[in-house]
Amino acid sequence: MVVEYIRYNVSGKERRDELVGAYHHAAMALDQAPECLAYELSVCEKDETSAILRIEWKSTEAHLQGFRKSAVFGEFFRAISGFVKEIAEMRHYQLSDVAKRK
Repeated sequence: MVVEYIRYNVSGKERRDELVGAYHHAAMALDQAPECLAYELSVCEKDETSAILRIEWKSTEAHLQGFRKSAVFGEFFRAISGFVKEIAEMRHYQLSDVAKRK
């Protein structure tokens, strides 16, 4: 499994709320993608211009060669395309052995 983080810097609370709304639609595509294991969009409590999307993929290859080349990617991209220029970071991360969930 690999985790993708997409960090957004938007212009303010109204724009951040629009981003959340866009991801409500984009989530429908993620739900249909067998390559996607989980996702969550978090918004910063102290900075209304900041949001982070965390997506768990089966692998980087599953994301890039599977999801990105699938029909549902088009749906996903249409939902969030208005926010692409506001992406500050988009990277895949491997989990380390330092983890615990209660």
